[in-house]
Amino acid sequence: EAGYLPIDNNRAERAIRPFVIGRKAWLFSDTPKGATASAQLYSLVETARANGQEPYAWLRHILERLPAAQSVEDYEALLPWNCTPTVPL
Repeated sequence: EAGYLPIDNNRAERAIRPFVIGRKAWLFSDTPKGATASAQLYSLVETARANGQEPYAWLRHILERLPAAQSVEDYEALLPWNCTPTVPL
C-alpha cells in the first residue's frame, strides 16, 4: 500500500553490523549497565551518521556546549539535524 517505504531492511541491518561484530570484544558490555551505556552511545553515533554528521566531531561539539545549555532551544540546537559543528583544522 505504501510504495514509498523500502521493501527490505538492509539499511537498518547495515547500520547495526559494526555493533553486532564488536559486541563480544567490547569491555563495557560485561554488565547490564555497561551494555546500556554501549547501546546509548551507539544510538548517538548512528543518529549523527544518519543526519550527515561526523560522529566524533558532533559528540565533541555537543559535549563542549552541554554545560552552557540552559533552555529547551539550547538543547534543540545541539541535535544532529539542527547542528553544524565547527571542526578545527
